Amino acid sequence: MAESSLTARKTRSASISSLPPSMSSSISSLSEEIQCSICLDVFTDPVTTPCGHNFCKICLNKCWDNSQTCSCPYCKETFKQRPDLKINTTLRELVDHCKKKSPETLKTTEVLCDFCEERKLKALKSCLVCQSSYCETHLERHLRVAGLMKHKLMDPVSNMEDYICQKHERPLDLFCRDDQTCVCSVCTVTDHKNHKTVAIEEESQEKKTELMKTQKDVQLMIQNRIKKIQEIKHSAEVRKGFYTELLKMMKKQQKAAEKQEQELIEDLEQEITELKMRNTELEQLSHTEDHLHLLQIHSSLCSSRNTRNWPEIRMKTLRRALTQLKDTIDEKLTLTELKWMQQYAVDVTLDPDTASPYLILSDDGKQVRCGDIEQKLPDKPERFDTCVCVLGKEGFSSGRFYFEVQVKGKTEWDLGVAREYINRKGQISLRPSDGYWTVWLRNGDEYKACAGPRVSLSLRVKPQRVGVFVDYEKGLVSFYDVKSNSHIYSFTTQSFTGKLYPYFSPCPNDGGKNSSPLIITPVSYYK
Repeated sequence: MAESSLTARKTRSASISSLPPSMSSSISSLSEEIQCSICLDVFTDPVTTPCGHNFCKICLNKCWDNSQTCSCPYCKETFKQRPDLKINTTLRELVDHCKKKSPETLKTTEVLCDFCEERKLKALKSCLVCQSSYCETHLERHLRVAGLMKHKLMDPVSNMEDYICQKHERPLDLFCRDDQTCVCSVCTVTDHKNHKTVAIEEESQEKKTELMKTQKDVQLMIQNRIKKIQEIKHSAEVRKGFYTELLKMMKKQQKAAEKQEQELIEDLEQEITELKMRNTELEQLSHTEDHLHLLQIHSSLCSSRNTRNWPEIRMKTLRRALTQLKDTIDEKLTLTELKWMQQYAVDVTLDPDTASPYLILSDDGKQVRCGDIEQKLPDKPERFDTCVCVLGKEGFSSGRFYFEVQVKGKTEWDLGVAREYINRKGQISLRPSDGYWTVWLRNGDEYKACAGPRVSLSLRVKPQRVGVFVDYEKGLVSFYDVKSNSHIYSFTTQSFTGKLYPYFSPCPNDGGKNSSPLIITPVSYYK
């Protein structure tokens, strides 16, 4: 029977996989019913013996061809004459149905020993040299006999033929790197002579290392896509919230306009009533014979009354309502834009190795102010030596990032981003061509964008906290007044190379007038 088992395994490979959830329970109960006990594989052309047991037709015929008697391989019942075997069509249809539903589901749950005759035990090892599987008892000789101890043992497998060279019937224990295929020892001196070959264990380990790297790459791709989904969902929520607020605001503006219109109508109706009364008086006096009375009130009735200029009033009212509406929409739009940018907030910390010797940094690296005395610090290449400025520790060479800085109480400051490779010695020029994208405050109320030439900025209120947003790929650097939700300035269509670093300058103290520090603050927004 072991020979029949080995022959059957060489004839075809087992189908392996798992069923869909809907079929798993039913197929597990059928697992033994649709497997041939000779080849231990799923039935191929199943036939039924007179005693009622099922086998592959080819397996049973080979078994009987090699035997003097015809008996059931399962129950050992002997038949006087060799039965005329016919395909069990019902069983074949069942197997075909299962294969169609999940062609790789039908798998032998365990590999059985090829040498157990009565009740087959579970195999403990498979031998590639013997091309057989052994239970613990039958494996004993491989662990004791010197010649057998040299055989290559492995975890039990049912598809033994996949591990054997079909040409030389030797174990596939080497890997040809030239042809990228598994070979046996004979192959290395024939078809693969002079090829680079290594043990399959060595090649497998290298492939595992590659797989682990690929797996990490795939996991990173998954994380990036999950993050992108979260960004899209967040943007959708922000947009939805904006439109909801805008709709409420427009309804409120509409009610206010309707109230103003109603008040105008009431005033007009009141004036119409007064004019009708005057018209009646004029009608009566035009027919009076009381000449003295007519002359006495003529001037007051015919003189121009102080009536309102309704068209002008109406236009002023509409202009005021539209202006209020536009200002509100602009504010809402900027707030929505700012909320969207704040999702790209990064944790910025000041880099003491870049700080000017005149600067004093807080222990947590979140505050910087200008001191009056130059400190004795190592003159590193990355340190600013003359201009009182400092960079953030982390640089960014892709994507988007955002940070906020408190500038409250200061009369002068510089903020923005700078390229990694910039001039840091002596006087520097704050302009994009030299690697700086900044805005500044001078003399308490003079704001400019250092665009080269500088651009004067007209701000409605004095910023207390400034937000800086960068989109590396789009070449965008934008500045916002966080508290008033207003846009300050944007550098657009810029071309970035290398890393960009947050840039800060608290500027000189100016006799104590500008002693307040710049403070990198946790990102928050004002409603």
